[in-house]
Amino acid sequence: MSSAASRPASVPFGPGHTDDLMSFLSASPSPYHAVANAADRLEKAGFRRVEETAAWNGTSGGKFVTRGGAIIAWYVPEGAEPHTPYRIVGAHTDSPNLRVKPRPDMGTQGWRQIAVEIYGGTLLNTWLDRDLGLAGRLTLRDGSHRLVNVDRPLLRVPQLAIHLDRSANDGLKLDRQRHMQPVWGTGEVHEGDLIEFVAGEAGVDAEDVAGWDLMVHAVDAPAYLGRDRELVAGPRMDNLLSVHAAVAALIEVSGRDGLPYIPVLAAFDHEENGSEADTGAQGPLLGTVLERSVYARGGAYEDRARAFAGTVCLSSDTGHAVHPNYAERHDPTHHPRVNGGPILKVNVNQRYATDGTGRAVFAAACEKAGVPWQSFVSNNDMPCGTTIGPITAARHGITTVDIGVAILSMHSARELCGAEDPYLLANALVAFLEG
Repeated sequence: MSSAASRPASVPFGPGHTDDLMSFLSASPSPYHAVANAADRLEKAGFRRVEETAAWNGTSGGKFVTRGGAIIAWYVPEGAEPHTPYRIVGAHTDSPNLRVKPRPDMGTQGWRQIAVEIYGGTLLNTWLDRDLGLAGRLTLRDGSHRLVNVDRPLLRVPQLAIHLDRSANDGLKLDRQRHMQPVWGTGEVHEGDLIEFVAGEAGVDAEDVAGWDLMVHAVDAPAYLGRDRELVAGPRMDNLLSVHAAVAALIEVSGRDGLPYIPVLAAFDHEENGSEADTGAQGPLLGTVLERSVYARGGAYEDRARAFAGTVCLSSDTGHAVHPNYAERHDPTHHPRVNGGPILKVNVNQRYATDGTGRAVFAAACEKAGVPWQSFVSNNDMPCGTTIGPITAARHGITTVDIGVAILSMHSARELCGAEDPYLLANALVAFLEG
């Protein structure tokens, strides 16, 4: 681990960044809300929305594109050449949860329930006996979308009482189909009830709703935790913590003179189920945006090739802090700690994209920002997760480094991180984007 004695005065983010992260988490119960909130922050900082269907020009300044649960934003400095390389921070907006099925109204034994499907590798037991809201987007018949957020106790997945399952504490086993359908009331089940209710919450007529992408979220707010408030508990840290830090860092460096790179934020959807979507890292969105930016500045394929060859991406996603009750599950020589600074994630089988070259880039950024950092490697006996990093490296042929913040309870409905790590990450990202 590398460390610095104190944070340089020029480093922009401190504890207030963590306060702001908690607000961002609360306001972003779905990928669509996360994108809308990121776009709002960028617009207030002077970035301009550009449409994919419109012709692009080569003007300097901040720009962004949104598509569903994905957002790509970039800042073109004055005098940038068509072959100017990029510095990219990659992240993802989605989190494991429960998502509403196409025919949601169901029930039995006098209970009204909502049919849900399991999204991603969520820890099922963390959704039990928890007050849940409902959020996402409605698609109207004219093709427009309307965000909706029922951020109050509406649903609950009730656990079976221990009197009816005496072995529950010896190993709870949940059937993903039978045991995870939440209740939201009593009485007769009527088809269309949920969408009529959600449409009312969104201020539209149910007859105008042609489709929906709705998901469940825990309504308890993020909170500081611990004797000295050195921890933060909250939802969707994987991976809105990185999205929030990347937005803040991009805004911070925009407008600076003499940037040798074009700084970019790339926040994708559907990372938790493989990234194979038009809004996922496997899709063409990032490459298309970067190429169009080159061509809009008068470049040709040669400029595109030169720009990509000099580009570096930090794939920022959460990783595993050493668990005090399961330390044996971690590699014995790599025990990342909360509030120890961001982690460099390494896997020689390319589940993470980091190599020695990428390590040097990340270390230089942390040193410049005065930020401590740590290394993460999985225990050889434990399967290693993956990120958008290897996908980005392979699809676009650009140097990619996997990093992130160490947390506990990853993929839980409520995760845990150190209160200092969010702003340490943001400061490192600023130094990286500056070049």
